[in-house]
Amino acid sequence: MQFKAIIFDMDGTLIDSMQLWRDVDAEFLGKRNIPIPKDLFDHLPSGNSFIQTALYFKERFALEDSVGSIMREWTDMVSWHYLNTVVLKAKARETLDYIRALSLPIGLGTSNSWELAEQVLSAQGIWDYFTTVITGDMELMGKPYPDIYQRNAEELGLAPQDCLVIEDTLTGIQAAKAAGMTAWAIHDADSDGQRRQIIELADEHHPDYRSILNRLKNIYQG
Repeated sequence: MQFKAIIFDMDGTLIDSMQLWRDVDAEFLGKRNIPIPKDLFDHLPSGNSFIQTALYFKERFALEDSVGSIMREWTDMVSWHYLNTVVLKAKARETLDYIRALSLPIGLGTSNSWELAEQVLSAQGIWDYFTTVITGDMELMGKPYPDIYQRNAEELGLAPQDCLVIEDTLTGIQAAKAAGMTAWAIHDADSDGQRRQIIELADEHHPDYRSILNRLKNIYQG
């Protein structure tokens, strides 16, 4: 099947940043003398969007901080790294270049904020590759709910079944499948604890972008 659009997650999919966010969680809670529970993200009640995760932290740890101030603090903690140290995954740019050469629209569906997505992807020179950008600071249900990917399809004017999603996490794959899209998983070490479930649920599982790029060439060049 030749897809009419390809939609990418960001953290852990396009950029190597998941450990950075683990460090942010530790620093954020550590400043408040709160130890990190082992089940920190096991029971997110309403999805993992930027807004919903901030609300979850506020309620779970009975923080006096507002949801807005939590998001601002996270943004300030991450911003320098996004501009200076975070890099694209190997062959991600080549994959995006190939898709763009096919004149296929490229979407972004991230639980992160618009501000941080624009920062890091602009720093990498690929922000203008994306026809649609749906982020986790919009009013929607986060992954594993389908909203982020459904809204991408709506803005692209395409049926969900015409869209391919590239994701690294189980919740991301769940969101793509719930949206009625084809979901390819790309390996990220941060998700190794859920690797079996990811492989079982995803339509395809790829170790890296070299594999994804070769697969796309097989589809579009025959």
